[in-house]
Amino acid sequence: MLTAKQKMRLHALIVTNAHNDYQKGLNSHAFFKIHNHETGEDLVQNTFIKTLGYLAKGGKIDTMKAFLYHVLNNLIIDEYRKQKRQVTSLDTLVEKGFEPSTDTTDELINFLDGKSALALIAQLPIAYRKIIRMRYVQGFSLKEMAHATGQTKNALGVQLHRGLQKLRALYKK
Repeated sequence: MLTAKQKMRLHALIVTNAHNDYQKGLNSHAFFKIHNHETGEDLVQNTFIKTLGYLAKGGKIDTMKAFLYHVLNNLIIDEYRKQKRQVTSLDTLVEKGFEPSTDTTDELINFLDGKSALALIAQLPIAYRKIIRMRYVQGFSLKEMAHATGQTKNALGVQLHRGLQKLRALYKK
């Protein structure tokens, strides 16, 4: 039987490993949702703090990645509720200190392809949009998606296939 101190160390180790594995993806997800690096990083840190607190209270986590994204999404919703944010323009971002970097041509092409793909995803019906984003933007596996949505892996696979067909049709236009 582990002592309370040993349990806390174990929980801290689990959260530290999760931080090392998922922090980058969580930060990009938060930035994608709220368009502010500092606030996004704060929300990601709060995600790990809340996860540690949940584990310390005896909570069980089946899939760490899905749990972290779930907590982060709830924090993002809370942030939206605190202050309704307006879409920021490039001028506003530059005033806040953001400077567009000069990437190589290949990186720029990949970035623009990704932006156009994201724009096309936004044109999909809501059911497909959510599943496509979870799979290809957030990098969830079918098992993690099934855990997060409550649907079977087979149903999600069918939705992904149909969503990709619709996305291809939009791309060809």
